[in-house]
Amino acid sequence: MNSQTKTIRVVISGRVQGVSYRAWTRKRALHHNVAGWVRNRPDRTVEALFSGSDEAVEALLAECRRGPLMARVDDIAVGEAEPFAGEGFEILS
Repeated sequence: MNSQTKTIRVVISGRVQGVSYRAWTRKRALHHNVAGWVRNRPDRTVEALFSGSDEAVEALLAECRRGPLMARVDDIAVGEAEPFAGEGFEILS
């Protein structure tokens, strides 16, 4: 990633666990060439870190507002984050 990289941390709430949200997010992130990770949280939300070009991160965020077919997204909290040091996009446990 270069100096023009945008990195955000998102917490997605609603019906987002048990509906393949993490796998769907990884697939969409790879499509948009966004690096980072996604994981389930104990409070039944999904947390993710997106790092890439501004356009790519915003496109992925827009898709996450809808989510996969069986999901129901009620809210997404978005905050700035430190640049992602890794490569690719991982599903964390």
